[in-house]
Amino acid sequence: MLERAYNDSAGVTAAFNLNVLRRLNRELGANFELPGFRHEAVWVPAASRIEMHLVSVAAQAVAIAGEVIPFEAGERLVTEHCHKYTPDSFAAQAQAAGWTARQTWADEQGYFNVQYLE
Repeated sequence: MLERAYNDSAGVTAAFNLNVLRRLNRELGANFELPGFRHEAVWVPAASRIEMHLVSVAAQAVAIAGEVIPFEAGERLVTEHCHKYTPDSFAAQAQAAGWTARQTWADEQGYFNVQYLE
């Protein structure tokens, strides 16, 4: 389900992810060609996270900050780790940071929750 959400058919997340390259071009004078990369999001169960990648569709070289960076076809550029927590694992992390979970609200399916911490 999470992979489908982050690889949405409308391409919203892909556009968001590719915007990283657009900003590097604009703000650091890089020369990424956006069609040279495709978005991919992968669920990593052991880490309980979605990893967002931009994958080079062909061998290419990109200049950024005076350096030339070669990319092989299929090489991945990791752009984001989006960690997912159960209510209990989030409460445990909060407790380790000195907070106490007082209340949790969730949707009917249990896909989303909000926690009140003190």
